[in-house]
Amino acid sequence: MALEDLHPETLAISRGRPPHLAGEGINLPISLNSTFVAGGPINYGRTGNETWQPLEDAISALEEASSTLLFSSGMSAITAVFSLLPHGAPVVASHEGYSGTMSLLKRHHKDGRLEVRFVDITDTKEVIAQMQGAAFLWMESPTNPGLGVAEVGIIIGEAKKRNLGVGFDNTFATPLNQKPLTFGADIVMHSVTKYLAGHSDVILGSLSVKDPALHSRLLDARISFGAIAGPFEAWLALRGIRTFPLRFEKAQTNAALLAKKLESHAVVDNVRYPGFGAIVSFEVKGDAIAAERVCDGANLIINATSLGGVETTWERRRRWELESQSVPENLIRLSVGCENVEDLWVDIDTALSKA
Repeated sequence: MALEDLHPETLAISRGRPPHLAGEGINLPISLNSTFVAGGPINYGRTGNETWQPLEDAISALEEASSTLLFSSGMSAITAVFSLLPHGAPVVASHEGYSGTMSLLKRHHKDGRLEVRFVDITDTKEVIAQMQGAAFLWMESPTNPGLGVAEVGIIIGEAKKRNLGVGFDNTFATPLNQKPLTFGADIVMHSVTKYLAGHSDVILGSLSVKDPALHSRLLDARISFGAIAGPFEAWLALRGIRTFPLRFEKAQTNAALLAKKLESHAVVDNVRYPGFGAIVSFEVKGDAIAAERVCDGANLIINATSLGGVETTWERRRRWELESQSVPENLIRLSVGCENVEDLWVDIDTALSKA
């Protein structure tokens, strides 16, 4: 059966497996090697590891990419992307997004490394207007943590008409909801730490592409920066990806139900849920202290940063110095996990009573 005929659930389980040979294991082993005998495809642990390739193959299949490169973190992957741009290159990027990305872009802009044009990514006309003379577009949709949704196909199409390179952070939506490469994006980034690995026990990033020449440039960046993944982390993430569609389906269903309940809660304002994904953001009536009381007031839900694990977490995002000033002080980002949704709601309701 051709790859394009397989469903995502099948791809997540079947890609990155060894050949079906009698007596052989169905999982590839972890390669704990830094040095390799001369004359083979790998000569040193910074240039390759047999444990990376199965995970890279699985992510490529899910994103309909020709190839994927694994990185030590999502931020190291993002840094590699921007390292390819020439000094002073004009870049269009959302003014709201993952705080690590925002911090990097603001620093590059301040230092003159890049000319960053920050836009409201949900305002298609504004985004297109800022493309004039630009070299690159960095997209994130839904945005983190406000969950703004861009017109992905239209914006990428307009960017390609103007010969802009396009990078896309697909961590929140995941390839189960959108595949930016199919719209014409050049690079898709994942914080593999989140939904793909899914168990809050690894830090990894990935870049998926269709163009072999772009793959080579990003590979050179990975080798030069030394931003390589540990083999054990790669193996854990591959094991996690086997259940990714099941976990995400459950979390997404839970999130939709909880968003609806939050909308009618007496101490909640401005629930943000785009209709897909497993993140819900909302504002507590009151100030930052009220929001902190809520986050500390749960029994099941963990007050912690990061997201995408099987367990439900939440946090007041503006507790972080790097978070965008446009994010309300009382906004809570809720990463919905795979617990029973009624248990989660009881916990949320109890915590909200402490606002």
